[in-house]
Amino acid sequence: MLNSNREPIGKLISQLYRQNQKFLVKELLPYGIGSGGQHIFLKLIVNRPGITQDQMTNEMKFDKATTARSVKKLEEAGYIERRTDPKDRRSSLLYPTPKAVKFAPVLQSILADLDSKLTFELTEEEADQLVALLQKVSKNSANL
Repeated sequence: MLNSNREPIGKLISQLYRQNQKFLVKELLPYGIGSGGQHIFLKLIVNRPGITQDQMTNEMKFDKATTARSVKKLEEAGYIERRTDPKDRRSSLLYPTPKAVKFAPVLQSILADLDSKLTFELTEEEADQLVALLQKVSKNSANL
């Protein structure tokens, strides 16, 4: 049975998400990367060159419109390029540009800094436990 005096999990996750976004918007603005998860898509494209928008939508659990907007903005900012899929002329494969490859370590540093700030008062074991618990909650949320 759930403790009715405990703060709702959804409320805490929402607060965490908003703070997370404020930090990322401030840190990524100088690089021309906005909100809406653009950094998540960029990181995925850098790590998996040649991925399609549909693959990203399915993997990241975003809707198609959000994926399309983020890809368009990343392309306009010079971070990614589309190439026609030789196996399916209707589909595009997404590749990082040299600008994206050069920026990838900076992005990783910003994300590591965020994680460090979020887990400041946690032990390594507590941080690992938090991640494991959040993965379970995330898995449960897929059934909502």
